[in-house]
Amino acid sequence: MLEPETSSSPATEFPPVEPTNFDMIIVGTGLQESIIAAAASTAGKSVLHLDPNPFYGSHFSSLSPSDLSSFLRSSPPYCSPSLLSDEYDAIPLSARPLYSDVEISPEELENCRRFCLDVSGPRVLFCADSAIELMLKSGVSHYLEFKSVDASLIYEAESGNLSSVPDSRAAIFKDRSLGLTEKTQLMKFFKLVQEHLEEENEGLISEEDMESPFVEFLTKMRLPKKIKSIILYSIALADYDQENAETGEDLLKTKDGINRLALYHSSIGRFNAQSAMLYPMYGQGELPQAFCRRAAVKGCIYVLRMPVAALLAEKGTGLYKGVKLKSGQDLLSSQLVIDPRFVVPPSLALSRRGASQESSQDPIPAAVKGKVARGICITRLSLKSDASNLLIVFPPRSLCPEQATSVRVLQLSGNVAVCPPGMFVTHLSTLCHDASQGKRLLTAAIDALFRDTMPGNSETSCSENPEDTSASESDNMKVHSSALLWTALYIQEITEGSVQTISSGPSPDGNLSYNDLIDVTKKMFQQLYPGQEFFPEKASSEDPEDKNSDGGCRGDNSSEKNSDGGDGGSGSGSGNGNGNSVGVYPEYL
Repeated sequence: MLEPETSSSPATEFPPVEPTNFDMIIVGTGLQESIIAAAASTAGKSVLHLDPNPFYGSHFSSLSPSDLSSFLRSSPPYCSPSLLSDEYDAIPLSARPLYSDVEISPEELENCRRFCLDVSGPRVLFCADSAIELMLKSGVSHYLEFKSVDASLIYEAESGNLSSVPDSRAAIFKDRSLGLTEKTQLMKFFKLVQEHLEEENEGLISEEDMESPFVEFLTKMRLPKKIKSIILYSIALADYDQENAETGEDLLKTKDGINRLALYHSSIGRFNAQSAMLYPMYGQGELPQAFCRRAAVKGCIYVLRMPVAALLAEKGTGLYKGVKLKSGQDLLSSQLVIDPRFVVPPSLALSRRGASQESSQDPIPAAVKGKVARGICITRLSLKSDASNLLIVFPPRSLCPEQATSVRVLQLSGNVAVCPPGMFVTHLSTLCHDASQGKRLLTAAIDALFRDTMPGNSETSCSENPEDTSASESDNMKVHSSALLWTALYIQEITEGSVQTISSGPSPDGNLSYNDLIDVTKKMFQQLYPGQEFFPEKASSEDPEDKNSDGGCRGDNSSEKNSDGGDGGSGSGSGNGNGNSVGVYPEYL
């Protein structure tokens, strides 16, 4: 984590926290931690929400290029051995880096404070997904504004061109890249799915087909290769190559594919949006901050720039009791939720009273599930002349024969207030087994998007040969110089979460949406507080603006984002963008 600006100052510069006993202490203001804080506060729990950073959002924040570089490269916080406790055993709270292989070029960028770069992009919200429903239910939607993603495109390897995704009846009719037969086949397939989802036709697709691989069902429907690719990777958003059974990873079942198609189609046009997808004004960092604001309204206390130096355990039993701040202050709580970067040593007993000690010695967080390679580009040129904010998918094998995973790209413009007008921020990501594999795929995607002459360049390569990769990167720097102003590539570990007295959420996954994270967060809350409703319906009937929205925010030790895109804070409602924003309010339902 980033050390606060006062890291070398005396402990007296940290303000004391009052009260000193809470139902829950949360360390880190990532999206999951912020949702838990809002849910617990809404349920009447006393919550203290800390973050060693000077900004909200943690791994879901939106930062300037310089702040992003510092965050990705920051070393785990150091715990002073002098911070001991007479009453409790003080066990240092260690951390390990989630990010590695960080490459940023150039290191300096003019007017960098005018950019808001998502740490865990690319991500969007589907208009009908669980994240939107949660915002409506919790009342958080009042704090946010969104813009539609103007276009969804898919990369065609044969031509090297980007084609529009025919995701609706109107889009199919307008698509000039599809022949009449292909249009008819796609329309019939969408109609079959729609009829199957209707209650009276629930068994239209057999149970056997529903349990079979989705790609096999599409083949059974006699859909051509191009249509199958569009459905699998641009609408159902499959991560891995579905045609090559040898990979054996994440083979999408038909029932899951049908559900993803249903979500996509039910999202089109909702809230008067121009497409199925939305993006929050000022960046994804607004989402955790909106939930923090909701939590503050309900009484949660917030203190930024406040590192936790150690965990407090009861002498003799080793049971968790609280935390020791870097200021030296001891704070007690029944529950602790920590950022996925932190690791609790197995010497600390994590069980609740009455639980067996044998099952309580597991370290946190859980094992690494995988890796995701992320990239960010800042450019002067849009990838599509008639669209500002757009999503692009490179299906498996479209960049090179070795490509086993999809590469997803999200271009954002100044009208979502993440960069100055006339400039663009492009986020890329792909799942990978190691850093070299992930970076090769991102480099190949960047080359395909930003080379001077896009179609037909055969030099795009994901070669395993290091010499070939080096040569390709050298060529990329030449052809990108006219369009690219700044690039960043890095690898992020994907970790699982765990729920005990000390709980840890998962790190950001490689998904495009927030659905899985919302599901995991809801389950975590229900495990932490069995029987408590996760945001009761009455919460959304209250107007959050009727109360002091600053709630328990500690102004002298926290920060807000400036309107031109500074340190990851708020700012919904006004912006330097143009065009109409999309309000997500219950009256649209």
